[in-house]
Amino acid sequence: MSSRIEHTCGCDENRAHANRECLSGCSTKLNVHNWMYKIVQPAAINDIVEVQFKNTRKGFYKNVNQLNLRVGDVVAVEASPGHDIGVITLTGELVREQMKKYKVPPGSELKKVYRKAKEADIDKWKEARALDHETMIESRKMARDLGLNMKVGDVEYQGDRTKAIFYYIADERVDFRQLIKVLAERFRIRVEMKQIGARQEAGLIGGIGSCGRELCCSTWISNFVSVTTNAARVQQLSLNPQKLAGQCGKLKCCLNYELDSYLDAQKSFPSSDMELRIKNCRGLHQKTDVFKGIMYYLSISEAGNKIVALSIKRVKEIIRENRSSKEPDVWMELHMDTNTVGQKVELDYTNSVGTESITRFDNNNNKKKQKNRPQKNRPKKRRKPYRNEKRN
Repeated sequence: MSSRIEHTCGCDENRAHANRECLSGCSTKLNVHNWMYKIVQPAAINDIVEVQFKNTRKGFYKNVNQLNLRVGDVVAVEASPGHDIGVITLTGELVREQMKKYKVPPGSELKKVYRKAKEADIDKWKEARALDHETMIESRKMARDLGLNMKVGDVEYQGDRTKAIFYYIADERVDFRQLIKVLAERFRIRVEMKQIGARQEAGLIGGIGSCGRELCCSTWISNFVSVTTNAARVQQLSLNPQKLAGQCGKLKCCLNYELDSYLDAQKSFPSSDMELRIKNCRGLHQKTDVFKGIMYYLSISEAGNKIVALSIKRVKEIIRENRSSKEPDVWMELHMDTNTVGQKVELDYTNSVGTESITRFDNNNNKKKQKNRPQKNRPKKRRKPYRNEKRN
């Protein structure tokens, strides 16, 4: 058995996109594109490598034995105690850039890379990996029997099967000392309990978001920034918890992606708290289309109420005149479909949704009607005479 994970997903090994299904469970979790792979680098620059384990757990290790390590190599690394098995995901100068990103001090002591994994190492690791799910289910039962208000989200065995990390979620502080004793006695291993949040659990488990793509927390997000409902208000989104919440039950991380763009675009916008006044009418702000530069107001008058769309320039003009104790004659509203003052422009297409039935060809009655329909403007076919019949 080779100590290198084969690239069966059709990607370049230098892109750190190796198919590590037997080790990490996913081939794209928190990968880093090595854009320097075509640049020849000194051999001494590989003294530190990045190693990925199960799910999103990564670490930086020192190549003390000067091994020829490449992306995708399965290696045995130092652990406490014993050793662990992981996959090389990054080498070269970019490793140091990643260390800066994760704020690893330059002079800190790093654990060592022992060797490339042997066949016996990988076989033993696979046996331990097969116990992850069963151990998680049993640990949940034990926690429930002990009356602990916690949930074990995942279990990760060390490569030499001497230790396991139990990832759990809890709203309050949990005294799990008795649980550790029960787990250690039942599975004959060293137990490490690691508390994680709801977002980290979603990253460990993975899934598909409402956008149709893999969850960001399981593919590329490494640090989680707090998300508030103010981000949804700035982007004029409906404050519907079911639509704003992600798989983890928290506000979606993607609410922060375009927040800065909205804040920059709204710097030139007038305040939406101000009431606009024209002759015999007053306007109350309803919503804003930030990137089109349109503000919608509810026009209240004795004749009736309606929604008017005003440009940012027009809103500022009305505010300026209102401050001078003047009231314009008309709103000079934009049409909602054309962004121009005046009448609606005729569309060159029609909406045919709903005019036809999807199952119209599946109806047997329609087929019978078509079969029995008389055929017009067609000459009648003459019947061929029988063998002994004379023609008239």
